[in-house]
Formats: sequence, C-alpha cells, structure tokens
Amino acid sequence: MRITQACVGCGHCKVFCPAGAIETCGVSRINDKCIECGKCKGYCALGAITEEP
Repeated sequence: MRITQACVGCGHCKVFCPAGAIETCGVSRINDKCIECGKCKGYCALGAITEEP
C-alpha cells in the first residue's frame, strides 16, 4: 500500500488500520507494520491510498 500526494492527513485511514501501520504528521505515512489488507484504502474519501508501489 502507498499513500499518494492527494492525502490531506485527515487520519481516517489510521483509525481503521488493524495493524497500526499508519502514522500521521501533516500527511499520513504507511510504515513497515503494514499487512497489505487494504482496509485503509476503503476508508480514504480522497482515494489517496493505492496498492501500487
């Protein structure tokens, strides 16, 4: 999973991440705890999360 420049740092993806793999500081960032489940992608209203590297 990757967060694109469309991210505004709202944090919705962080709330729904079961692995605690998303950090927010201005914008969101996915860390190495990501299990590639895709739940964060489903909760991003801006479509800022992609499965592409």
